[in-house]
Amino acid sequence: MPTYDYRCPSNGQVVEVFHGMNEEVLTWGALCQLAGIAPGETDLNADVIKLATGGNVVSSQSYRTNEPPCATGKPCCGGGSCEFSG
Repeated sequence: MPTYDYRCPSNGQVVEVFHGMNEEVLTWGALCQLAGIAPGETDLNADVIKLATGGNVVSSQSYRTNEPPCATGKPCCGGGSCEFSG
């Protein structure tokens, strides 16, 4: 299920929730119920705005280590799969 971020202009809070792509979250009360959080003193009917997020982008550089490319120490073949010996 996708993750979405919503911001409530009334209280400035940003809340992350999981829900189906076709589901709409329009109010602070609905968002709090979905997230399982207490609404606090914010009006339950206060509007929320779905933020445009494109997911997290992770650079391949952050995965670089001094380890060999495969657990066997052999180079990986085309397509990224390793040559394992039994």
